[in-house]
Amino acid sequence: HVQLVESGGDSVQTGGSLRLACTATGRYINMHCLGWARQAPEKEREWVAAVDIDSNTGVADSVKDRFAVSRHGNDLYLQMTSLQPDDTAMYYCAAGRKWEGSHCVPDNWGQGTQVTVS
Repeated sequence: HVQLVESGGDSVQTGGSLRLACTATGRYINMHCLGWARQAPEKEREWVAAVDIDSNTGVADSVKDRFAVSRHGNDLYLQMTSLQPDDTAMYYCAAGRKWEGSHCVPDNWGQGTQVTVS
């Protein structure tokens, strides 16, 4: 059973930075890709970034100049810079066994951490 716990969400001003963290635990978690998705109010969940088991990464075009994803063992990070109000969302950590097109196909989700930019 995979468990994902996010942290690091906060309220920041426009132009600020945040670093989100996700700790993944569970059997065979080292064989899973990990990623971040976000969901703003009344919008669909969208992929942000992901890392596979070989440390290959994928970052959404909309944020690739400002966000960076990294993985250290079973810990996943999302470094966000130059934050904008449009980045306001709940950010979710995900784990999956399949990597497709620089995306991690999710099997499990965390509870999310809120990022608010004003």
